[in-house]
Amino acid sequence: MAFTYFFRDGQTLDLIAEHILPELKRRRHINVWNAGCAHGPEPYSLAITIREHMGHFMFRNVVIHATDIDESNLFGEVIGNGVYPYKELQRIPRELFERYFTPQEGADAANSGEDGSLARFRISEEVRRAVRYKRHDLLSLQPIRDGLDMVMCKNVLLHFNHEQRIQVIQMFLDSLAANGLFATEQTQKMPAEVAHRFQQVVNHVQLFRKVG
Repeated sequence: MAFTYFFRDGQTLDLIAEHILPELKRRRHINVWNAGCAHGPEPYSLAITIREHMGHFMFRNVVIHATDIDESNLFGEVIGNGVYPYKELQRIPRELFERYFTPQEGADAANSGEDGSLARFRISEEVRRAVRYKRHDLLSLQPIRDGLDMVMCKNVLLHFNHEQRIQVIQMFLDSLAANGLFATEQTQKMPAEVAHRFQQVVNHVQLFRKVG
């Protein structure tokens, strides 16, 4: 199973909260595609970030469509249950961890292993409802839907060759609504072939707005 952990890229989440969420909050419904979600820490980290900046009623209109090729056939079950070992949760800010996670089967970080790494915690039902998993191969070049408000694809494009990256980014463009937003990893610069279709939201950060 692909390994990742919650709040792996806190800087990008902070910038999304600062520069993108104020715009998204003006929309009645918010649909986000998190492409390459692994077993869920990334879409759930994004969901928590969004929830922190929205009231309960507005957050009910947020859907994060989490997808992955998932060769293990396990991601859907893990994401649906929303239960994770403490070792994947340690980078979550303490106040957020206490607000959104509860220990399972009476375990807690103090009595499950010397460092608490064996403890398991479940994410809140409110956040779980916002994340919907679907198995999907990005190289099929078939978007999961159109009219998306944001696409987030991190630590995936680096595995593709240049032509594949262009094709996948073009698919994301086709799936975004007018002025839709795109977040990707810092290690992959926007290919020149599609760069003219985006406006960078923050200098030196891979956050973009669809144009044209």
